[in-house]
Amino acid sequence: MNQTIETILNHRSVRKFTDKELTQEQIRLLVEAAQSASTSSFVQAYSIIGVKDKEKKKKLAELAGNQQYVENNGHLFVFCADLYRHTVASEMEGKKESAQDSIESTEKFMVSLIDVALASQNMAIAAESLGLGICYIGGIRNNLVGVSQLLKTPDHVLPVFALVVGYPDQQTEKKPRAPFQHIYHENEYEQDVEKYKQELQEYNNEITAYYQERTNGKRTDTWTAQMAANFEQKSRMYMKEFVHEKKLDLK
Repeated sequence: MNQTIETILNHRSVRKFTDKELTQEQIRLLVEAAQSASTSSFVQAYSIIGVKDKEKKKKLAELAGNQQYVENNGHLFVFCADLYRHTVASEMEGKKESAQDSIESTEKFMVSLIDVALASQNMAIAAESLGLGICYIGGIRNNLVGVSQLLKTPDHVLPVFALVVGYPDQQTEKKPRAPFQHIYHENEYEQDVEKYKQELQEYNNEITAYYQERTNGKRTDTWTAQMAANFEQKSRMYMKEFVHEKKLDLK
């Protein structure tokens, strides 16, 4: 155990911040931490758009489902899968046409999504190590047409999620994660379905107890019930078409 691991294990999402803004030095430090993440073949297929403009933050909050903490925080970072940089690099080297199929392939799209996730998590851990709070905002994908227009992202650039960072103005409880034995499989994926279900039921019991304590008995739902309801609803079904319109994941 060390301070870094303690920071990681102590993570919890923060959804209420003071009105104190991050300094330019803090912003630069967090971006540099993000850039230090591993990246496939040195591709660095992501970009980060920092949003300071209050009207743009307000609009992004509306597009994300009227989440006020998207508007009110220390700083808002929008993480984008970005292969535009690579189209420009290929053009500079006289290889734009020969590189196009690869740039627009599913493989490179996956690389860009992985790079985005790795970079953002580096930033999240760096922010929490400084005593700041963070929350991922997948809600910007509710309306990527509006988000892309607002941020003026070109073809081959896809806003994937935002990360709000700031000084916490609330105390939040750590939510229990799935049990170790349900996440970690030794040598091969778990084949015993009944054992799998039993582990899920044990997790259900833990989650129910967590909600009961947090809400004084007003909430008693389980994780499997949440997930079944979540996946029963069709959400953001426009995504495949929009990704293709951005000239990503075409081949």
